[in-house]
Amino acid sequence: MYVVTGATGQLGRLVVEGLLAAVPANEIAVVVRSAAKAEEWAKQGVRVHEADYNRPETLAGVFAAGDRVLLISGNEFGRRAAQHGAVIDAAKAAGVALLAYTSILGTATFGLADEHRETEEALLGSGLPYTLLRNGWYTENYLGDAAGTVERGAVVGSADDGRVATAPRRDYADAAVAVLVGEGHENKVYELSGDAAWGLSELAAELAGASGRPVEHRNVTPAEHREVLIGAGMPEGYADVFVDVDAGIARGELATAPGDLARLIGRPTVPLATTVRAVLGA
Repeated sequence: MYVVTGATGQLGRLVVEGLLAAVPANEIAVVVRSAAKAEEWAKQGVRVHEADYNRPETLAGVFAAGDRVLLISGNEFGRRAAQHGAVIDAAKAAGVALLAYTSILGTATFGLADEHRETEEALLGSGLPYTLLRNGWYTENYLGDAAGTVERGAVVGSADDGRVATAPRRDYADAAVAVLVGEGHENKVYELSGDAAWGLSELAAELAGASGRPVEHRNVTPAEHREVLIGAGMPEGYADVFVDVDAGIARGELATAPGDLARLIGRPTVPLATTVRAVLGA
């Protein structure tokens, strides 16, 4: 059985779509907090398990010997290491054949990486066959409000001239599918990122080109960046995370492009310009 945790999230849905195109639906299981959100898959024959990372007892019976599991990292900052540990413990007790984990690039030292490193240590310590999918940044991280960015005429950040090698979520999802259904990925570490790194000035130029409107890159101090994010409605804790990540980008921590992602998916990663134009409907 191919098992995907966090399956109704943005990345998880794409992974399940990829699995449905690669293997029979009755060989796929999803682990979700709300079974209602997975009804479409259940109708196709996918097995649906309702469980909560915060309640380890709900993970009992979710996994079975021989399963190939994808543990998609949670989004509750500060709680993720314990949550992931509960999944790893349940998978170990069941004797799964592989546990792949969506971690973060090995070059990252900003605070967001800490829980990923703790999870990696727990996974390696479990003795389970593992695959570390060290994901870089998603291109979509910068395009959630692309139309608003164009309207305001500025890409605002505190990463200076730092560069980031992004790829769209679907590329990372395709890599996860390749590992789950492929052979020879046990006890491997993959550093996954886009084929080319770019800076926020290039993002501004792509938004301007796709929209036909002027867009500039406006670099601000970390304190100013934090205020901009909070002013836009982001919770303070999340704003702190994003500002800290920009500091890491300024240090070059998300610029690495070793080519592992393209090799896993068997094609070049989707360029920034393509994703920008798709998001803006250009």
